[in-house]
Order: sequence, then structure tokens, then C-alpha cells
Amino acid sequence: MKVGEPLEANLSRAARMMEALELGESPAPYFGIGFADVGQFAALFTPRRWDLLAVLRECGPMTVAELAWRLKRDYKNVHGDVEKLSAWHAVERDERGWVSAPYSEIVVDIRLPQGRVA
Repeated sequence: MKVGEPLEANLSRAARMMEALELGESPAPYFGIGFADVGQFAALFTPRRWDLLAVLRECGPMTVAELAWRLKRDYKNVHGDVEKLSAWHAVERDERGWVSAPYSEIVVDIRLPQGRVA
């Protein structure tokens, strides 16, 4: 996950991958999610959602109802958290509707804001 990375950096990465493909090379797969700033990142990855991810990593795929029970939280709130994390590909649902956290790690690269001139 990249926080505060300029759009140009993403375009440059895409261009390098396209060049490699045109040369018949197989570039390493890349999956990344970008956030405009730390506030946007923090709004998605709240402490409760980190707890949710930890339970999924520890226990494996489960229903939202079981996840809510394990977290000792209201089903509706856990369901909403799963929906938000799903939209950003941080959790996945299988054909049965069970939820899982498919990654063994999430690497976060946060760029510091540019200095302000007084």
C-alpha cells in the first residue's frame, strides 16, 4: 500500500511493465493500493478492522456471523467492516460467502508530506 505516492510514480510503473511485455518479458506481478493521504488510509484501516484481519489470519476463512462472535462485536458492524475491506481487496469472500484475509503481510509505504514554506 502506498500512501501519498504521486500519480506519476504509478504511471511510470505501468509504463515499465508495458515495455517489458512488449519485449516479450514476464514482469513480476504487482498488486498495490494507493491512498491519497494518511487520513484516507487510517479511515479504512481502523484498529477494529486490524483486529478483524488478525482473527481471519489466525483462524482462517469463516462466516461473518462467526467472525462477529469471535470479535465479540455486533454482526451489523462487522458486516460493514467486511464490506469496506472487501472493496479495497483487503479481505475476500469465497463462493460460500466465507471471508478470508488472503495475504500474509500488508506492507505500508507512507510518504511524509512536503515541507511547507512560511
